[in-house]
Amino acid sequence: MSYLEPLAYPEPRYHGAEGEVNAVFRPADAPPDLSSPGGSTHYLATNESTGGEFGLYKVELAARSAGAKPHFHRAMSESFYVLSGELELYNGEKWVTGRAGDFLYVPVGGLHGFKNATDEPMTMLMLFSPGAPREEYFERVAEMSQRGGDELKRFRHRHDSYFVEDFEPGAGGGGAA
Repeated sequence: MSYLEPLAYPEPRYHGAEGEVNAVFRPADAPPDLSSPGGSTHYLATNESTGGEFGLYKVELAARSAGAKPHFHRAMSESFYVLSGELELYNGEKWVTGRAGDFLYVPVGGLHGFKNATDEPMTMLMLFSPGAPREEYFERVAEMSQRGGDELKRFRHRHDSYFVEDFEPGAGGGGAA
């Protein structure tokens, strides 16, 4: 079989002859890196561990978890893959229900949000590309949401998160993130 058109692969970044032993394995039963009453987050592949290529997180949301109100990112895309349960996803126009196997890709600048509106827990994968240091965001967003106002808005912007509510008249950045 021959292919008529050349493929546009990225330029090689590894120039060794025989490959390296450098894979990282994380067992399924590894404890979450972050736990709270609203759920837990597993840092599967961080900005640091991938050299900035991407960030991959397994997120478990408890029943009726607020998630994130509509927002966008200026530097990275975000993708959601539902593993179990149901997740309400905002696709920039409307809220849609994602179920196990459903996927939402949000390009850079795309409005999106998510929440667990059911009485059951749910699990999803979240992928950020390129990678970004999201861990501080996950670890401090609840605390910063409690503070609210301009401090929350500055925190969000530090983490490339621009919430629609922050642009509304009289917005001080309050509310759940």
